[in-house]
Amino acid sequence: MTTVTDQPMTPAALRSAELERQIAVDPGRFRILTGDRPTGALHLGHYFGTLHNRVRLQDLGAEVFVLIADYQVLTDRDVAERLGEYVEGLLLDHLAIGVDPARTTVFNHSAVPALNQLLLPFLSLVSVAELGRNPTVKDEIAHSRQAAVSGLMYTYPVHQAADILFCKGNLVPVGQDQLPHLEVTRTVARRFNERYGPVFPEPDALLSAAPLLLGTDGTKMSKSRGNSVALGASEDETARLIKGATTDADRHITYEPATRPGVSSLVLLAALCLDRDPHAVAEEIGDGGAAALKRTVTDAVNAKMAPIRARRAEYAQDMGQVRDILRAGNERANAVAEATLTEVREAMGMFR
Repeated sequence: MTTVTDQPMTPAALRSAELERQIAVDPGRFRILTGDRPTGALHLGHYFGTLHNRVRLQDLGAEVFVLIADYQVLTDRDVAERLGEYVEGLLLDHLAIGVDPARTTVFNHSAVPALNQLLLPFLSLVSVAELGRNPTVKDEIAHSRQAAVSGLMYTYPVHQAADILFCKGNLVPVGQDQLPHLEVTRTVARRFNERYGPVFPEPDALLSAAPLLLGTDGTKMSKSRGNSVALGASEDETARLIKGATTDADRHITYEPATRPGVSSLVLLAALCLDRDPHAVAEEIGDGGAAALKRTVTDAVNAKMAPIRARRAEYAQDMGQVRDILRAGNERANAVAEATLTEVREAMGMFR
């Protein structure tokens, strides 16, 4: 399925296209860091936005690190509720979609102390003013759940730099809105290398071409808004959620995201599940109205998710094995982080 656009490609998009060509030729030269905060169940927006791309890069032969960012849960909330449950659920979702722990390292922040120790020298490389100007930080502060902005929120981009650079990641899949964060990482790497000697790569952004899926209420799909279909949802739950999705009064179904966002998001979801063009899906439904649209979407989602749900249920039967997978990933990440921290200390002239 292709998307046609008349807009000129940005420099970041052009660079991403070149990186995709390089990945196809020599995937082994790329070490990729990506991840999620365990703040709730992963949903269809996550799957089509980022998760399936992680499996694609893994299967191409790139080295992939997936971070379960449990410490970063505290950036915009006062407490980390149900953290253990969400960490395990996030891991189950990754295993279910095809992340292979033999080829991809899955780990969590709090289990890798050396990664977090990199935050101290990295903070010395950026100014308070630079952190304050970061547009993503500004937006996150504006939407923060906290009564007051925490220091962790303010230093979030530098913590992300530690996430990426601990493993010397040289490629980071991001959306357009995350480019300012990655620029902080590139700045930290460059300044460290200039001040202490060459240790870190300056990672590139692999821009996501992820489609925008709205939630069932017509707003941004979010874990916290109760407007998403979780990857682990049952067939019946999926049908119920899609049945309640926002549409409009026009019975004729078309794919027009600018003027019919709710209808178009449902059409797009069906198209993604069916691997078809959304215009063709809309044309096929035609005058069937919202009821036919929702039946089409429900059937497509349930068919697409059936094998993923089956694998998730199979893994969930042995949570001891799932925890062992995370422990093994943490051991691997710890070894990498300790080696990097040793190199950093030596470059800075420190003693242990």
